Amino acid sequence: MRRALAACVLAVGCGGDDQSSGTQSGTGTTATSDVGLSLLPTGDGPRLDVGMLDLGATDCGLHNGDLGLSFIWIANSTQGTVSKIDTLDLEERGRYVVRPDAAGNPSRTSVNLSGDVAVANRNGGITKIHALPERCAESNGTPGIQTATGSEFLPWGVEECIAWYTPMTYVSQRPVAWTSGVFDPAACTFREQKLWTAGMNTPGTIDIIRLDGETGAIEAMVTIDDAYVDNYGIYGGAVDARGNFWGSQVGQAKLHFVDYETLEHRSWDLEVGAYGITVDSQGYVWTCAGNASRFDPATETWQRVLAGEYGGCMEDGHGTLYKANPGGIVAIDTTTLEIKHTYALPQHIHGISVDFYGYVWGVSQGSQAYRLDPADGSFETVGGLVGAYTYSDMTGFALRSVSVP
Repeated sequence: MRRALAACVLAVGCGGDDQSSGTQSGTGTTATSDVGLSLLPTGDGPRLDVGMLDLGATDCGLHNGDLGLSFIWIANSTQGTVSKIDTLDLEERGRYVVRPDAAGNPSRTSVNLSGDVAVANRNGGITKIHALPERCAESNGTPGIQTATGSEFLPWGVEECIAWYTPMTYVSQRPVAWTSGVFDPAACTFREQKLWTAGMNTPGTIDIIRLDGETGAIEAMVTIDDAYVDNYGIYGGAVDARGNFWGSQVGQAKLHFVDYETLEHRSWDLEVGAYGITVDSQGYVWTCAGNASRFDPATETWQRVLAGEYGGCMEDGHGTLYKANPGGIVAIDTTTLEIKHTYALPQHIHGISVDFYGYVWGVSQGSQAYRLDPADGSFETVGGLVGAYTYSDMTGFALRSVSVP
């Protein structure tokens, strides 16, 4: 049986007598509550349990225990869709077209603390999709909610779990990253969730954009006209505990920062080129490519781990960074920078994510994804993907890790 849940889910505490608060920069609002989640030992294996959820006098009754956070969202780039895969039973629970013309060439996905996903299209445009059908709304004129339940996707305009689509005319639009927002115990939901993305039309000039997560409306934009000149602009994006944006460029390029409140922009030279980027639970920024490089925002200094292979990386919230490595996944101690373990997988891995049960996911650039149990090195395979290519926060766990002290 799988070990206990790696961490509590909601970004407002971890249950028991340990209370903590989460503050979204720029809102002036702090939500504090005593929240805990545990595993229910059922015949089907471990499941998320909200029996310990305590939000004052409010009984949330969250979908019979489903917070919408038991999914990993993997882009099928060549198909123009994204797959929603149950992280426990490994079944695909929905597939969705992510641009009206189905030609968006999606890559990065980001999951918020409500479980909903935003998908960036390389060819321009951002789409938000609801994780749970009860959040979806009638929009196509046919009674009931029409939504995909497996790998067969519905045409654009028929699928009703598309929350919104914001068109953008960029030749390269890759990063996407949610902020945590503020938990509203009265409504039993997160408010003021924002979404960062970035786009480029002219090499060397980049727009970094913040959207309203509820409507998809653009509410802030920072234009950088002295960025590293390449064909991609910002390649990967992540947020820190204050909702600030961090973005990396590939090649011998730049690490970019935009302040949530002031929109101040700063940049630093990258030590080595970067594909993946993540912020760990201690606030360090990691860029991952042929090596893993740790940036300390307090001292503005870099340290590097020689761990080859281009791809993504993510921390487990407890001091271990998992990174794509030739032949599998490597585990790195985020404090000592020592390589702790290397796990073998059947093929090249590009994308890395950690789910809310402590499993580590490796996404190929083909039709497979792998769920690795780092406790014993065993893995299971998910097939049926089409041109899979994702190495951002596919589960929402990275956002949770930076949001919970």
